[in-house]
Amino acid sequence: MTGREIIQRLHDGKRVFSLATVNPSPLWPNLVKQIGVDFVFVDTEHTPIDRQTLSWICQTYSAMGIPPVVRLPCNDPYEACKALDGGAGGIIGPYVETPEQVRGLVGAVKWRPLKGRRLDDALRDPATLEPELREYLEKRNHDKILIVNIESVPAIENLHAICSVSGLDAVLIGPHDLSCSLGIPEQYSHPRFDEAVRTIFRIAREHGVGAGVHFWLGLEQEITWAKAGGNLVMHASDVAAFSRTMKSEVEHLRGALGD
Repeated sequence: MTGREIIQRLHDGKRVFSLATVNPSPLWPNLVKQIGVDFVFVDTEHTPIDRQTLSWICQTYSAMGIPPVVRLPCNDPYEACKALDGGAGGIIGPYVETPEQVRGLVGAVKWRPLKGRRLDDALRDPATLEPELREYLEKRNHDKILIVNIESVPAIENLHAICSVSGLDAVLIGPHDLSCSLGIPEQYSHPRFDEAVRTIFRIAREHGVGAGVHFWLGLEQEITWAKAGGNLVMHASDVAAFSRTMKSEVEHLRGALGD
């Protein structure tokens, strides 16, 4: 699936499937391709992936027809440009709480390579761009995906404004940070957490923006939230899946062998 096709599905409310990956092994992308996800989420916020390694990861997945969408370590448009220059097929902005943060990322992802006052003018009113320039920029960036993490109470309070920013394709709940912001750390079955997830999905879909939650602790809960409106199905991560599967298998072996 191309970046443009993913963007269209997110806005149309159709489901898109992804997983998080941090594994830099050259053997890994081919294994991921066999899983059948639509894009990969490459995390640089919580992992020590340097710029050169990130570019290799992005170029490899892109060559295999799997858009790599990179989560930045911070909501800096210049960091976004660096990732895109390295081959990223899109950007995830972490811990977004204001529409201004989203507009900054829109400028980097959707209007590259404009900068400075020309970019500020274009973000305020795209009609300020000459038709030839606007056509060039839209064609150049038409398949670049922009997602932002919604991970706090202030983000929910500002979500109508956040989702009104033109150029945003989807919001993605970060469950751990959101549970802490709600005052119920890691209580993902708590009614207040469930209510927050459903509220985020509802508001995002009202604005024609995709919505999902990056969950890794239970398939049935993922399915429930997907049926509640989460059309961005972001499942687990390679590290979490490895840890969970190997732990279960080793425990089974020990029990079966009496150790």
